[in-house]
Amino acid sequence: QVQLVESGGDLVQPGGSLRLSCAVSGFTLDYYAIGWFRQVPGKEREGVSCISSSDTSYAESVKGRFTISRNNRKKMVYLQMNSLEPEDTAVYYCAAYVACGSGPVAWGQGTQVTVSL
Repeated sequence: QVQLVESGGDLVQPGGSLRLSCAVSGFTLDYYAIGWFRQVPGKEREGVSCISSSDTSYAESVKGRFTISRNNRKKMVYLQMNSLEPEDTAVYYCAAYVACGSGPVAWGQGTQVTVSL
């Protein structure tokens, strides 16, 4: 059974940092790209970042502030988020992709990130 479980979401002040983690099970991580997207109620889903075996990509809104990484042996994917802004407030989802840029084939339940004073 494919499972992606996110953790690490929290309330943080503007300018602060968080690291989101995604534990993957039920499939071989090596064969998939893994990414993060976020969603705010009433708004469209926004792709944040994606990492494949050969490349990483970021939304323009997070470039230079967020860093995605993966550990295939531990079956973990991480999103380091620095210099957080109120506009980063959203539910963050970890997702599996056949390739970055394609639609997600599986995703987790999400973790809430709130950036506020």
